[in-house]
Amino acid sequence: MFTGIDEVDWASMRHAYGSAEDVPRLLRGLASADAAERETALDGMYGAVHHQGDVYDSTLASIPFLFALAVRAEVRDRAGIVELLVSIGGEGEEDVEGPYARARSAVRAGAGVFAGLLGDPDAAVRRTAAGAVVRFLDEPERVLGLLRERVTVERDDRVLLALTESLGRFARRHPRWADGAVDLLAAQSGPPYGPGLRLAALGQLAGCAPERLPAEPVPTVLRLLRERARQRPAVTAEPDGPDTNTLIGRLRRLRPSDEEGSQLLRTLHNALDGRVTDRIALLSGQLACPDPVDRCNAVWMSPGLFRTWRAEYAEPVALIGAQLAADDDRLRDAAVAALEELFELAVPAADHLHALLTDRPELSVHTWERGAPTLGRPLKALARTGDPRAVPFLADVLAGPVVPDDVGHAVPHLGPAAAPLAPALRRRLAGLPLDADDLHARAGSLLPALTALGDAEAVPVAVRMVNGMPGDLRLRDMLVASALRLLAAAGAAAREAIPALRALLPGESGVAAAEALWAVEGDPEAVLPVLLAALEVPAGRTRRAAAEALGRLGPAGRPGLPGLRRLTRSADLWERTSAAQALWQVAGEPESAVDVLRAAWAENPHTRRPTAALAVRLGPAGAALHGLLRAEAASPRRHTAGSGGYGSHDVHGDEELLRTCRQALALA
Repeated sequence: MFTGIDEVDWASMRHAYGSAEDVPRLLRGLASADAAERETALDGMYGAVHHQGDVYDSTLASIPFLFALAVRAEVRDRAGIVELLVSIGGEGEEDVEGPYARARSAVRAGAGVFAGLLGDPDAAVRRTAAGAVVRFLDEPERVLGLLRERVTVERDDRVLLALTESLGRFARRHPRWADGAVDLLAAQSGPPYGPGLRLAALGQLAGCAPERLPAEPVPTVLRLLRERARQRPAVTAEPDGPDTNTLIGRLRRLRPSDEEGSQLLRTLHNALDGRVTDRIALLSGQLACPDPVDRCNAVWMSPGLFRTWRAEYAEPVALIGAQLAADDDRLRDAAVAALEELFELAVPAADHLHALLTDRPELSVHTWERGAPTLGRPLKALARTGDPRAVPFLADVLAGPVVPDDVGHAVPHLGPAAAPLAPALRRRLAGLPLDADDLHARAGSLLPALTALGDAEAVPVAVRMVNGMPGDLRLRDMLVASALRLLAAAGAAAREAIPALRALLPGESGVAAAEALWAVEGDPEAVLPVLLAALEVPAGRTRRAAAEALGRLGPAGRPGLPGLRRLTRSADLWERTSAAQALWQVAGEPESAVDVLRAAWAENPHTRRPTAALAVRLGPAGAALHGLLRAEAASPRRHTAGSGGYGSHDVHGDEELLRTCRQALALA
């Protein structure tokens, strides 16, 4: 299986960490008799030779040896080798170029090996081969025949599940031959098959032939879930594999206790996609299941639904909140994690969060094995709902012996109810040494908190920071900008800061200082020279900030109109957007701005929130934007869904956009 490996010039090849001369050792390690050595070798292949899905010349050179390993019965853990080959092949990526295309071609060329492995004595190998043969063997009739044969003779439940998933993939990939696969799935979705396989078949039917689903799929799925829970064996606490300090080992230890059930439900939810009413009913039913494992799987399923679709989620959110009273630590932690990212949508769970904190106040602060303590997730989740019952817990944290640096981030969500916290926040900020290397970490949440509270008594503390921080302090500019926002929020109450603000005008913080000075003093003559000059600097954040500041000046910013008009033609999307918004506010020129804003709205969904906020400021004068706002408010899909990745604030940002759209339309 290693014939010719020493003739390959590995030293001339590369992988993620440099020379590929260690690849032969990794390949030989995959055939080791020692389980830990095999896992370490596989981890090395993923970590270097196929790092984060990349393909190098050494990756391509490894493919023949991986195929040779996959067919040798004496090699243990060959399923992992097949999975590696599938990943290198790109899992169906048809539009790749260069080394990725060559890797896919090489795996396709060897796909006959996967067909042979469908009957391998090792069930784990048969399981991985089922998906590989559909992805890479370009003979649809043969593939369908192989799957039909294996479904008939296979007796291992996990392999049958993999075959079911492969039938669904086949039906989606080869529509011309889909009927045969769909018929097999329909047969698997009923007796005499067990509940797990029937659930898997229903999930695949939902994705490729929804017309073949039962008339009321949700009650059927929930009944099968209950049957499956009764038949499921007790979960073992022992990991299924060697105890290695590798990424593969860590991922194995983090797997759900019922990984198979988790995958079944994920498949069902993904297949149902925009059938939100069915998905909410399914999720609510899962969350009411008697088995805590099923409920835990349901909690982990919920973020994908909440982050993608706009709907009424009070029932499932309340049921997630109810899991906080469970004795199962995994279930309770999963529920807290889900609620933490829901912000205002978590209101139906607020009573449960409050009860948990009342029963266990130590959860207000989380102490990590490494790193600084942080605000406890239950308290963070309660504060993000805007519930004033979070305030006494935050006050206790601020008065306690361990005060997390992120405590201030919870305050803006509480509105005026958080006003009693201002003195403690102010004292803590005032007590920080201004030359500390970690000043940004310690003050970074306090300044926005006091800004949100509009705390005029914090003005001297902000002035002290602006005047007293050393010039070479790490992240000083970010702290200065945050302190200036606090002064701007205080408005005329910050008049004592005027000398400090004027002193900053000639420096790098000039635009932020000018904006604060305008908010405090209202003198356009003092700030216009700084803002006009900033419009002329080379491309960067400064020009955009200057445009935004001119917009806030309104008609007083008219001397900046030529520069703003030029900026609407900038190559940078955000510069164009900020300049267009400013034009509208300064000159009342919708005709010069609306096309720019409409194009940005379509090009980048993250521009929608500031554009909707502009429509609120304009009132009836913003009518040219109202068509965009009405369409957004009517859309069932969240504006950032599917834009690539996701963030912990996605739901909150989308709910804020909806509120802003409705507010602007109400002013029309």
